[in-house]
Amino acid sequence: MSGQSERNLSLNLNQGSQGLSKRLLRSQLGRELRILVRSPADVVNPLMFFALGVMLFAVGLRGEREVLAEFAPVVIWVLVLLANLLSLENLYRRDFEDGSLEQLVLLARPGFLAVLGKILAHWLQAGLWLCLVAPLAGLALFLSPDQAGFLFITLLLGTPALSLLGSVGAALTVGLGRGGVLLAVLVLPLYLPVLIFGASAVLENMAGFSTSAQIYWLASITMLALTLAPLATLAALRISVEQ
Repeated sequence: MSGQSERNLSLNLNQGSQGLSKRLLRSQLGRELRILVRSPADVVNPLMFFALGVMLFAVGLRGEREVLAEFAPVVIWVLVLLANLLSLENLYRRDFEDGSLEQLVLLARPGFLAVLGKILAHWLQAGLWLCLVAPLAGLALFLSPDQAGFLFITLLLGTPALSLLGSVGAALTVGLGRGGVLLAVLVLPLYLPVLIFGASAVLENMAGFSTSAQIYWLASITMLALTLAPLATLAALRISVEQ
């Protein structure tokens, strides 16, 4: 009888812990989205950078249909990567300056869920919007509707990894006054596998070859980043806060 009571108590504690974790994730995500509504420039700036990059690429190649379609997947993926990098510097900067980042690191339990909420909000701010806009840019660069749709799938799989991996670099440089260059140096090598597999998947699809390997690697990188990046980010934030 006592064994059954202990099991029931353990089950109730686990359910209570899971409920608290879900509330922490939801509250952190809700807070970040409210901040995002009050600062729409954080959404608009990466999109403007992306649109200007596509425009300059099209003008530079004089609108030649075959050349634009051939290089469109690589150019779009590179611009998405750079636009994501552009939005990273402010990921933790605002919270660091007003002191709420220190509270998040010291008081949130489990802390990695609060960090995951901020990363998810960043992906909704930058990654998701770029995923939605990029197929339209692909159509403007003479990709077929099927190719633009496949581009959207690769971005949907790859852009969460960009936010997750980028959050580690943003956490390490948040305490620096001007950490933009250092942030790029830290993050760009981590972005390269995502760029390679994402762009090559679209190119292989355009050539009529199988893309299962590239899709598998994109999904694997994202899942690995989802597992490790919040913990690594939390550790990096603790280092930055203690300095």
